[in-house]
Formats: sequence, structure tokens, C-alpha cells
Amino acid sequence: MKKNQNWIIALILTATAGAVVLQNSASQTSDAATETARITDTLESSVIIVDESKLTSIYEGCGYMWAYHEDPEFSQKINDAVQALNPLASAKVQLFGEDCIYADGRSTFGVMETDFYIFLPVSDSTTEEYFGNWMKQVMTIIISVPKEEVQGRKGFTEFSFIKNENEYITIRVDTNVYLNDSSEISDAEFFQKFYTPLPPPTTPSPITPTATP
Repeated sequence: MKKNQNWIIALILTATAGAVVLQNSASQTSDAATETARITDTLESSVIIVDESKLTSIYEGCGYMWAYHEDPEFSQKINDAVQALNPLASAKVQLFGEDCIYADGRSTFGVMETDFYIFLPVSDSTTEEYFGNWMKQVMTIIISVPKEEVQGRKGFTEFSFIKNENEYITIRVDTNVYLNDSSEISDAEFFQKFYTPLPPPTTPSPITPTATP
């Protein structure tokens, strides 16, 4: 019985509150309408129309990766200059830097240095004086290239003296090292300065079979 009374009281309170709300609503309708109109007018006058086509992202993250990119036009210029020294020679240029790769797959490339690769077929892979002289001539060309034609810094020049696919010599000359200390040495000394022979291949020691009992 007491439980039923509680429900009845709750219903009465709800009905009474509803009646009060209706009375208040009736008396406040005109005022609310006026205030609503005023707020609407204020909001409409404050609206700014934005052209979404002109919106730009403030920041888009990307992942950096070391990368090499070819430079065909510059390669052709260096190749022509090298072949003027020796028609059998060839050259190419590579740009070294970082690819900034975005989530949508596009990327941008930031160049750090320009590297040069020089190839020369030879019949004898032991003529150090000849190799050194050739390297000096090519480095003279590399150093004379105007800075405005080089992206980043002038990195290294890699020389390949190729007798056949199994017999060849590869030497890298760092531009800064060449400029600082290479002018007053002989051709053979120049070759020796930058040439680092590869260590002989190591062969695994024979495995001694374990005696079985």
C-alpha cells in the first residue's frame, strides 16, 4: 500500500510540474520568440563563408628515407666532357639525399650532395701511373663545374677501371680531400692515396670431424 502511495505522489508531482511549465511557457512565448529572433540575426551577421578549395594543411607528417636519384641532363654534360678526354670512357651523375614519403604515397626529395661515376675500359689493371693521371684529369673537370650547376655539395667521384667483368678496380675520391691535399703528388702517388685494395676473401677453416665412439 505504501509503495502504491509513493507512485501516486510521484505522478502528482510530475503532473503539477507539467502544469507549471505549461503556464510559464504560455507567458514566456512572446519573449522567447523575440529573443530567438535577436540571436538569429546576430548569428547570421557573424557567419563567415569559407572557400574550402583554398584551405591548406598546416602540417603533414612524412617519413624520411635515404635515396639516390639519377640526373640524366647533368650526366650527359659530364659524360661529354669525359669522352673528350677518352672516347671509350663514360660517366653518370647521381643525387644523394632523403625522400620524404607521405601517407598517400607521394614524396619529395631533398638533395644533400652530387656524386660522379666514371667508367674506363682498360687492357691492364696494374698501370697505377696511368690510372692516377686519368683520375687527375677527370678531377680537374669535376672541380671546374660551377657551383650553381651542382645540387647540394660535390660529394665523391668514383672511378671504375674495367678489364673484364671479373677484373676491375674501383676507387673513390672525396672532393674535399682532393682539394686539401692532392696537388703536389705524382700520378702513381695519387692513385695509391685513394686506392684501398679489397682484403682477400676469407675461406672457412676445415671442420675436423668429431670421432664417434
